[in-house]
Amino acid sequence: MSESTIDVLPELKQIVGALLFAAKEPLTIKRMRKAMIETGNGFAGPYEQYAKATDKQIEGALEELQEEFEKAKLGLDVAKVAEAYRLQNDAACGPFVRALLEKNQTMRLSKPALETLAIGAYRQPCLRSEIEEVRGVSVDAVLRKLIDMQLVRVVRRSELPGRPWLFGTTQKFLEHFGINTIDDLPGSSELKRAMPAEGKKQSTETFPEMEKELGEDAANLAEAVAEAEAAEDESVAALDEEIQTSEEAAEEGTEK
Repeated sequence: MSESTIDVLPELKQIVGALLFAAKEPLTIKRMRKAMIETGNGFAGPYEQYAKATDKQIEGALEELQEEFEKAKLGLDVAKVAEAYRLQNDAACGPFVRALLEKNQTMRLSKPALETLAIGAYRQPCLRSEIEEVRGVSVDAVLRKLIDMQLVRVVRRSELPGRPWLFGTTQKFLEHFGINTIDDLPGSSELKRAMPAEGKKQSTETFPEMEKELGEDAANLAEAVAEAEAAEDESVAALDEEIQTSEEAAEEGTEK
């Protein structure tokens, strides 16, 4: 690759700003540094200096860029979300941007969906039945919708009898709500469920009926879900099969 003929090389903050502008998703410092290394090695010459940029220097460039945005009132911010950085509009300019992009109805969550998502976020990983116990209603349809929106995912199986699925939030959840980690949720330290003591087996007395129902068909549920190929499809399939198993077990109990 030939050397560039540009007379004035960009400052580090300019490069960082351009990378954030061009990226379709939040960028980690590692990813930005990789782009600089590839550019330095590829163009050589004066561009080699960018290959030596450190994480600390990139962090400083990000801070400097944010300070200039605030000082110039450009309507832009450098935000840290999901352990990465992105360029986004100032919150005060949000209504205008949404009107331009006609996104006033996009990703709008209903009150039941917000309640379900909040419970899952603060208590994750949690069972479907735990969310239903807090809300007092069935969350089958709402939980399926949140999975489709990629805000909720299947984390793993519980150690409870029947090995029911545990649900948690996704990286898209962090990006959508503009937070860096789950610990940044308002009041998460007070609202998050206390974890059981290490080495102590979790009690199952809170959900005896649910455990009995899922225990009857646990093998079939595990085998069916294992055949799912895509992560998103697996999440939806797992939820559907868990619901079906619960309904069938309930019907059998009624007949008896």
